[in-house]
Amino acid sequence: MTGLSDILKMLPIDDIAKQFGVDSAVASQAVEEGSATILSGLAKNAQTSEGASAIEKALGKHSGQGDTVDVKSVDAVDGGKILNHIFGDKKETVEKELTKSDKTAGIDFGQLLPMLAPIIMGMLSKNKTQSAEAGGGGGGGIMDVIGGLLGGGGSNAGTGGIGDLLSGVLGGGDDKKDGGPLGGITDLLGGLFGGKK
Repeated sequence: MTGLSDILKMLPIDDIAKQFGVDSAVASQAVEEGSATILSGLAKNAQTSEGASAIEKALGKHSGQGDTVDVKSVDAVDGGKILNHIFGDKKETVEKELTKSDKTAGIDFGQLLPMLAPIIMGMLSKNKTQSAEAGGGGGGGIMDVIGGLLGGGGSNAGTGGIGDLLSGVLGGGDDKKDGGPLGGITDLLGGLFGGKK
């Protein structure tokens, strides 16, 4: 099972840094924040049976991803469609708010998120398959797979800072950062998707 930090290992961070004209540390931060935002949106959608079913169906189209990814071969058009499904009419708002972050100055999330979305779907598909093969049988549901990716990769996955960032995107509510593997991220996204639980 891979975690959020493993996304950084899969991608040629130096190439991404060069593409956006930033240093590798900024590129790494942007990839981590962008990935967590996409996963958090998926987690919010997966809270309904209809949303979970749609995600499960989409994962079937993103199987077979390798351990490394060539960013030039990623289908950003497909990534844009994935983001539209996740965020709906809030997609551009999310991209603009993430782009405002001082920690990732120089990164245009309008370009980065569509690149990351298919990669994340591929990782989720792989984790779901591994979970089933390990005897999970998929019974834990897609929410567990998303939670495992968001909370995985050890204690240095950086979700604390991402929680702060998402709080800024969604306007406060970062007082619940330690409620399980997803922290307070799904709560923070509540405002984006029409009210908190």
